[in-house]
Amino acid sequence: MRMATEANQISSPQSLALFTGKPHFPEPLHVGRPNIGSQEALLKRIHEILERRWFTNNGPMVQEFEARLKETLGVRHCIPICNATVALEIAIRAMELKGEVIVPSFTFIATAHALQWQEITPVFCDVAPGSHNLDPEQVERLITPRTSGIIGVHIWGKACDHECLARLASRHGLKVMYDASHAFGCSSNGQRIGNFGQCEIFSFHATKFVNSFEGGAIATNDDELARKIRLMKNFGFSGFDRVTFLGTNGKMNEMSAAMGLTGIESLQQFIATNRRNYHDYTRGLRDLPGISTVTYDEREENNFQYIVLEVEEAAAGLSRDNLVEILEAENVLARRYFFPGCHRMEPYRSYFPHAGLLLPLTEALCERVLVLPNGTALSPSDVAAICSILRTALSYPEQCRDRLAARA
Repeated sequence: MRMATEANQISSPQSLALFTGKPHFPEPLHVGRPNIGSQEALLKRIHEILERRWFTNNGPMVQEFEARLKETLGVRHCIPICNATVALEIAIRAMELKGEVIVPSFTFIATAHALQWQEITPVFCDVAPGSHNLDPEQVERLITPRTSGIIGVHIWGKACDHECLARLASRHGLKVMYDASHAFGCSSNGQRIGNFGQCEIFSFHATKFVNSFEGGAIATNDDELARKIRLMKNFGFSGFDRVTFLGTNGKMNEMSAAMGLTGIESLQQFIATNRRNYHDYTRGLRDLPGISTVTYDEREENNFQYIVLEVEEAAAGLSRDNLVEILEAENVLARRYFFPGCHRMEPYRSYFPHAGLLLPLTEALCERVLVLPNGTALSPSDVAAICSILRTALSYPEQCRDRLAARA
């Protein structure tokens, strides 16, 4: 494992790589570096797949993965899909959404693209004050006769106000689904996420704390919706040579399912590591001017995957982007999620050039949020070193600003 040098060596601005040109970490430290679990268990599964020569088309590994997902989430159906974007597209089509669908702009671009790809207009909604999730009051103001549904996103695994959204949808005759890409293993009011709305979409991309190399799943307690999704993800086949529905190829392969199963077996270990790092970061960054850490309600189940800071430049003396540059010099590849906001990306920037006027909190968040590395690739000394880098930079903001300006 890559080891950092001692954290206490970073104690003055001149010790930062910004000045020395020598990064603290010898190799890049990524946000979302994959967790692996037991390589022995994974290789055993891969050997079984090769021996069977059954690589796709609902093989034994996919069937077992589906059963484990259902058990873990406590849902009636959890259908593995090749990736979460295709899962979103299939779910949107299966729910027969059309016209306009209200979504947050503060999310990964796939949430919006999955709608626009099917010529459904994503209507961007602001986040609630004090939250990074959809504001139900703003959602209600955006409803028009063309609105067919709402897609909430459980950002950082912290649940949307699904109870309020459910009441709102019921009043207006709308459908609700959730992008739960961040939320595997998380709960709301003691119930596992996966049980809300008509369906919820999970991601098992390599960057997620449980991954299947590339993959996703659709969880639902609606039997008829699940039937349609199963048809749609396999070209509409309802028998060996009988097609009864419009469909596409959304099937998960056996290798991906093998990795997913291996990850689920290590679920609690991954969560424990993330929790430890979260607490170490929280302690290490406490009381820094202009820095606040997004906290998790530990009365609920959390996967603690995302270490999220908000940077207030006026109080910190350095902007979020300044800190990104300082960390990158140290080989800490922090991320500006979800900069610049979906509404400022194409094609939406051209379609809705003034959308930002209705999204003041989202626009502010996109300039403040900084996500730090987490996961099993990090040791406690790594976390301590990252905290030390940030503390040092924020203790000497003027010197750091001058140095950054000179490098520009």
